[in-house]
Amino acid sequence: MDLISISLLISVLLVVLLGSGVWIAIALLACGWVGMQFAPGSIPAGSVLATKIWGNAASWELAALPLFIWMGEILFRTKLSEEMFRGLAPWLRRIPGRLLHINVLGCGIFGSVSGSSAATCATIAKIALPELKKRGYPEQIALGSLAGSGTLGILIPPSITMVIYAVAAEVSILQVFLAGFIPSLIVMALFSGYIAGWAMLNPSQMPPIEPSMSLREKLRESANLIPCLLLITLVFVVLLTGLATATECAAWGVLGSLGIAWWSGSLTARAFWDSVMGSTRLTAMIMLILAGASFMSTSMGYTGIPVALATWVEGLQLSPFALNSALTVMYIILGTALDGISMIVLTTVVVLPMVQKAGFDLVWFGIFLVLIVEMAEVSPPVGFNLFVLQTMSGHDSNTVAWAALPFFLLLVVAVAIITVFPQIVMFLPKLVFPG
Repeated sequence: MDLISISLLISVLLVVLLGSGVWIAIALLACGWVGMQFAPGSIPAGSVLATKIWGNAASWELAALPLFIWMGEILFRTKLSEEMFRGLAPWLRRIPGRLLHINVLGCGIFGSVSGSSAATCATIAKIALPELKKRGYPEQIALGSLAGSGTLGILIPPSITMVIYAVAAEVSILQVFLAGFIPSLIVMALFSGYIAGWAMLNPSQMPPIEPSMSLREKLRESANLIPCLLLITLVFVVLLTGLATATECAAWGVLGSLGIAWWSGSLTARAFWDSVMGSTRLTAMIMLILAGASFMSTSMGYTGIPVALATWVEGLQLSPFALNSALTVMYIILGTALDGISMIVLTTVVVLPMVQKAGFDLVWFGIFLVLIVEMAEVSPPVGFNLFVLQTMSGHDSNTVAWAALPFFLLLVVAVAIITVFPQIVMFLPKLVFPG
């Protein structure tokens, strides 16, 4: 069977399994198993499955995931998240979209310390979704903004995805980190701009505006922000001073949230146990999905589909901008079946030489690739942020995917902006490294 037929078979099988209500992780594992049957040579699918699940679960980078989720659970269970919303609400009342902007700001701030899209999406969703629902905000736009903004975890440095690309491309990790700052601000501006525009076009779906307050009352309410600001400051300080790595910052975040909850008197034995069990359930769900996605990605690698697709693009002999467009389409297609790290590892060997030949800077291409990976995080059927929000909200995959579609398109706009104006990406790296 040729590669096109194999791709179609696996895609159809995945859609059928997800549509029939099979668990997401089981559907991914099943598709990976089927793909392994078409891999050339005699490859023991069971051994590969066991190796990938163990290797995925034993990843040091993923150690941060349950800790950041636990931090979000502590903030949620001890009402610290409610205090954060109370502190921000008076200052956002005149901005179209009001508290919906917290999804973008929260994911941007949290993404700068987590380095993980899944951890960012799950943690902010755990805090924001209940509060927005309670205050009457439309769930569709809330889910969409969380799905899109959650991807900021891999665009705002430090980022695990950036590190992997820099190693594969043999470029400076620091330069790639610096290159990500301005594009991340552009993405946040696009997301907030869309939320504001949507709110102005749909005023009937927004909750009533909170009563106006005097400056003194606003400042009094803003005092509720102090605990969360202290927590964010703690995580940033231990990261910037070198006391902890980006992964170890998660443990500091948990320690800080427990300390603040205890100091405020809201840390009861019941709240502590509920936070532990809630984070355990959510972590188990995410890790199982990660295991399925990792096995499916490995299966695709054995079949040779990603390399064949990259080689086909190379054979078209396109102009630089046509090549850029073709690579965008190629990676979006791959993003429907592979996780971001697998896309980078499997294709860079073929793609990087043709990118260099076309005259693109490899640091710039790293940010371009990270933005494409962000699209993959919100691309059905296997966009990981969609899975996280589907489980946390109780909605089906179609509902979450439609909610995320506008933010997927905004990421396309961001890719177009950095393609037309590459100096946006390269400004900071060239400023720090003028040579």
